[in-house]
Amino acid sequence: MARDQVDMTPIETRDELVEWFESGSKPKAKFRIGTEHEKFVFTLADRKPVPYEGRRSIHTLLEGMQGMLGWEPIMEGPNIIGLYDITGGGAISLEPGGQFELSGAPLETIHQTRSELMAHLAQVKEIARPLGIGFLGVGMAPTWTRADIPVMPKGRYKIMTNYMPKVGKYGLDMMYRTCTVQTNLDFASEPDMVKKLRVSLALQPVGTALFANSPFTEGKPNGFVSFRSEIWRDTDNQRAGMLPFAFEDGMGFERYVDYALDVPMYFVKRGDRYIDVAGKSFRDLLAGKLADLPGERATISDWANHISTIFPEVRLKRYLEMRGSDTVPSERLPSLPAFWVGLLYDDDSLDAAWDLVKDWTADERQKLRDNVPKLGFEAKIRGRTLLALSKELLLIARAGLQRRKQLGSDGRDETRYLEPLDDILVSGRTSAEEMLAKYHGEWGGSVDPIFEEYVY
Repeated sequence: MARDQVDMTPIETRDELVEWFESGSKPKAKFRIGTEHEKFVFTLADRKPVPYEGRRSIHTLLEGMQGMLGWEPIMEGPNIIGLYDITGGGAISLEPGGQFELSGAPLETIHQTRSELMAHLAQVKEIARPLGIGFLGVGMAPTWTRADIPVMPKGRYKIMTNYMPKVGKYGLDMMYRTCTVQTNLDFASEPDMVKKLRVSLALQPVGTALFANSPFTEGKPNGFVSFRSEIWRDTDNQRAGMLPFAFEDGMGFERYVDYALDVPMYFVKRGDRYIDVAGKSFRDLLAGKLADLPGERATISDWANHISTIFPEVRLKRYLEMRGSDTVPSERLPSLPAFWVGLLYDDDSLDAAWDLVKDWTADERQKLRDNVPKLGFEAKIRGRTLLALSKELLLIARAGLQRRKQLGSDGRDETRYLEPLDDILVSGRTSAEEMLAKYHGEWGGSVDPIFEEYVY
């Protein structure tokens, strides 16, 4: 989750909220790629979650990273809760259960994205190894119960923890027991945003299947290839899902603003204080009529923070976030931006992808999304398997990357980062099914080998 915003400019009108989104538009030459990558932190000796405090702790890890990188600390009261790179724009932040997140800088190529990722993993391992700490690359904690997991000292998470059980079955699992990898991409204009949002929403189940990597809960198979994706089906449906309105006539920034205004808030932040307004209306805050904050008007920070607590499969900020994928081993992580950049940043590929999905109905899109956590590549739309669809989309993405002509230092283009996905599609098995085969075979019904084979 993003750092809390600090911009206390008051907002007077709905039009200003629309303009906030509009201001994200940029010329194609300035399009960038952002990758957010979460990982579980565990003790090597006993494979338990790492607490916030103590010698072997998240706190010590963050302080070590600060000393190594020289990044600015992000503080909440006396606690360091993240780091921020003022020059490059990257950040390290904490998810509710101590999942360690790199929010990558906005970069031009996937070669740069991979370099950033590998440097980050090398850095955290250098700090973590003397502490007896490791990092795990899967979409759901494979052995830990909710009760096992420490709570990070962040005010927003306390409010969310209290609210989540009121609005869904799996909200606390989402917060404390899952990890995702995301790709954030730009748009040139409102029509460009709408087209990219529609294509990526419709195809998010493909991103789920290609990166499905969460088949275990509390040491046993959970019946899904992406239980992390299943969790989102019953977390808080007022703020999650496939956004069917995005495919209706008249979709644009205004329509998304109206949707976001109707999503209940979690908190308002004033100074260092989080004020619990969970379930209350941003419309009331905008009008200065919020009972908890009489006379208080909304600010840009309030809006940006509210937008960051909406969790659809693709989220609109001043860029688009692809949110449907589990965390995977490091060699597969650059495949996510490669897939979406290939589809969305090349006009011919975007047109080809849109042609595939443009006449799908809302019910068909929803059924595909509902089926993919359990069925993976065997999920179907219009009688066609997701495996067949994924193969076609990988061809489209590859062509898009070839046309970008972004060469790495060895002269190869960005299509190299699709190769791990080629291997998955040739086998026809998700990463989760690979793991399940090991569990039922060489692992002898134990998930413990995950902490050796899927460690970064």
